[in-house]
Amino acid sequence: MQPQLKQLGLTQGEKALPALFETARQEKWTSETFFTHAVAAEIEGRDRRAAARRMVAARLPTLKTLEAFDFRFQPSLSERWLWELADLSFVKSAPNVIFLGPPGVGKTPLSLALSVKARASGYSALFTTLTHLAEALDTAAHPGLMRQRLRRSTTPRVLVMDEVGYTRLTPGQAHYFFELVTARYEHGSILLTSHTSFSAWGDLLGDEVVATALLDRLLHHAEVMAIQGSSYRLKDRREASGGTKTGGGQG
Repeated sequence: MQPQLKQLGLTQGEKALPALFETARQEKWTSETFFTHAVAAEIEGRDRRAAARRMVAARLPTLKTLEAFDFRFQPSLSERWLWELADLSFVKSAPNVIFLGPPGVGKTPLSLALSVKARASGYSALFTTLTHLAEALDTAAHPGLMRQRLRRSTTPRVLVMDEVGYTRLTPGQAHYFFELVTARYEHGSILLTSHTSFSAWGDLLGDEVVATALLDRLLHHAEVMAIQGSSYRLKDRREASGGTKTGGGQG
């Protein structure tokens, strides 16, 4: 039977058959019960493979969860607000979620945690930094390749755009960034992290007019959280060296 299942593409059920046969003999399953468990094994296996594919496609640098986030360390954060976002209503209605604050306060881990929630619920996600995206589009050998790379960032339901503000964009890169935000406007959520205030985005993009137009689209439907506090990475370093201080948050 196993070769036939493999020929039909039921590879997950094929793997589960030996255990199912043994359980069926011990518990004296009916043929209907056996068939039900075999189908369930195939579906569960396919779900696991799909989840693994979404994980690879998301290109998440690391897995983060809200459950592991130390909200006590970062009292400026609203834990209730984060858990409300975790119900993923923002994915369905496509507003953006923006985390502002100095380096190390938890912006990236929080955006990753929300994207992990989205991916676990079957939504597509992609992680990138603004610098990496801008350089990838800027170095495309021809317009067709550039459009292809741009589509990779416009099609996922959730896009994590990390480290906005670390690199001043060229006019061409600023144009691509504007195109991306425009393409995702009211169609797909952006989880954006930045240490740069919105008032400085004119300098970041090298054009006040482009910055104003981009921010108009980015902030029209957006949840903005300004995080203030100590660096979570420095907290971890202090704890590792035995100099733990109570208080604070995540970075």
